[in-house]
Amino acid sequence: MSKEKGFVTEITPQSEDFSRWYIDVIRKAELMDYSPVRGCIVFRPDGYELWENIQRELDRRFKETGHRNAYFPVFIPESFFQKEKEHVEGFNPELPWVTEAGGEKLEERLAIRPTSETMFGHMYAKWIKSYRDLPVLINQWANVVRWEKRTLPFLRTSEFLWQEGHTAHENEEDARAETMRMLEIYRDFIENFLAIPVIAGQKTPSEKFAGAIDTYSVEAMMKDGRAVQAGTSHYLGTNFAEAFDIQYLDRNNQLQYVHTTSWGVSTRLIGSLIMVHGDDRGLVLPPKVAPTQVIMVPVGPPKTREQVIAKVDELYAQLKAAGVRVRVDDRDDVSPGWKFNEYEMRGVPLRIELGPRDMENGVVVLAPRVGGDKRTVPQDKIVEEVLKALDEIHNTMFELAKKFREEHSRSVDTLDELKAFMEESRGFVEAGWCGSEACERQVKDETGATSRNIPFEPSSRKTKCLVCGEEAAHTVVFARAY
Repeated sequence: MSKEKGFVTEITPQSEDFSRWYIDVIRKAELMDYSPVRGCIVFRPDGYELWENIQRELDRRFKETGHRNAYFPVFIPESFFQKEKEHVEGFNPELPWVTEAGGEKLEERLAIRPTSETMFGHMYAKWIKSYRDLPVLINQWANVVRWEKRTLPFLRTSEFLWQEGHTAHENEEDARAETMRMLEIYRDFIENFLAIPVIAGQKTPSEKFAGAIDTYSVEAMMKDGRAVQAGTSHYLGTNFAEAFDIQYLDRNNQLQYVHTTSWGVSTRLIGSLIMVHGDDRGLVLPPKVAPTQVIMVPVGPPKTREQVIAKVDELYAQLKAAGVRVRVDDRDDVSPGWKFNEYEMRGVPLRIELGPRDMENGVVVLAPRVGGDKRTVPQDKIVEEVLKALDEIHNTMFELAKKFREEHSRSVDTLDELKAFMEESRGFVEAGWCGSEACERQVKDETGATSRNIPFEPSSRKTKCLVCGEEAAHTVVFARAY
């Protein structure tokens, strides 16, 4: 009994220490463990399966839009980074270098991949010769290394997993259309698969990707009010094409530079979905990404155990055949109450309970992790009812996250109002901005908030810059961020 009563007390409440809550949850739920290398983590099976489910769904969407997967080397020659000046300056502080191999000093240092624009650029220059070779639509699933000073599992680690798309096009119009198409794929995926509401918009010049003409992002709010940049898409213009001499003969037999894009999401999506949906009982996993969508728990006295488990197995087979990721916990050495706590902590979206009385009545009990009380449903409609319940849970999670974001968002007119909000509360702030980097920097220096993006659909249009009072060029979302 003491084991059951003390179970959730092992998780620090969010209101007490959000960072501690996060670490408690991901370790207690066995999503990860720390590796012996600073800033690196080991993905345990439940954590990695979250990534596999993200990867599988995104990969399907990429392929539907004509993209193909390839793989490029993890080692990048130093000379490649010198070709695009802004790019190397942006990444240099985070680059780890290989200087020696096989007991000998290398003639040229090799960077361990922080991103692959330079390697793709080098290869595209070899592959692209004519307009007939375009567009090139390639995605890579890979690991990257950025030697972060401050790390947090899943959200910011020295090595992480991601996908990076790199495309080449005949002209600016096609490349910009690709940039926006991929941003929309991210927005739709994050909202409709992970149940996380996001704000889509353009990054300010100081926040754009190093080497890009324009960067666009989708931004999500965590339960501590901080922002996570959940995905980015970049229009690179001809910057990398000129640096790597990616030219093609156009339809008039003239040499032209290609226009390129890059876009990516990473395992920080795992950290995001934990921080957006989790509560003081532990994980709350969106049904579409959850490794286990349904846990079945037989209950009742030992004398009825055999019959109950036989019925559970029968219903399990029906759910499995319908494509539901379902498991049965029929252990007899722990109580049903302990199991209920365990699977709630692990974020399993739906629990099914079946006891002798339920068998007599031809029903099962459905217990959703969020969004409603237990309810009984007929056993002969179990597949239909479970699929309906999983959809309801997804919609509930999305609406709860959206409501939280709305309740923790403000519109302000002055820097003093922004300061007061950041000191007293937490969340996103919409404000006017004149376009000056100095004003943007002053916001960061005085409040710790950075511009997240210039939203495509702001809740209001601001007319004055919050810092200098001059006419606003943009309405911007500011927030403290991970």
